[in-house]
Amino acid sequence: MSGESVETVAAQVDRLCWTGILLGLAFTMTNVQGFAAAGSPPWSLPWLAAWLLDPMVSLVLLAILRAEQVTARHGVRTGGWVRAAKWFTLAATYVMNTWAAYAAGSAASVVLHSVPPLVVFVAAEAVTDLRDKLTEAVSRATAVAQPEAPRRTSFAEYLAVAKSARRKGVAVTPAWVREVTGCSRGLSSKLAAALKAES
Repeated sequence: MSGESVETVAAQVDRLCWTGILLGLAFTMTNVQGFAAAGSPPWSLPWLAAWLLDPMVSLVLLAILRAEQVTARHGVRTGGWVRAAKWFTLAATYVMNTWAAYAAGSAASVVLHSVPPLVVFVAAEAVTDLRDKLTEAVSRATAVAQPEAPRRTSFAEYLAVAKSARRKGVAVTPAWVREVTGCSRGLSSKLAAALKAES
């Protein structure tokens, strides 16, 4: 498969995953609204306000997922608060979506209302890894399609490039090493460690 074909598949996978996540969140909206409305008369102020709860949680979750996808692509690690916010919004969506089913004691209803939030959770965890692996596949496919490409750069050569690019006050991280040398994700960690050991 050529690099272009892999890129096409990567774009399709990305779109399909995000479509599934959006549909899953849309499915939960009515259940969360019913949970928040708590029997309020239709079109009353509490009933209308209850429609805001699910989008509020879902938009925060989508923002976190999208940010994680971009930061992971550039090798930047997010902090504990980001992870906590993602788990909290996913857990909140699950609990509000299944509360009535658990209260009614209906196993079928619990399964029905558990599937969409769990699909969102699994897809949220998988989409970033899938994108990274597909990006790696594009690079490999391009390398195979271009056998005339120059010889592989050695560790010492990458290290020399990183040393020459290093300036006082620069935080040496794998992401920074990849940016200045163009090396792979796996090699960037070793190069960063070697640079830190020499300083």
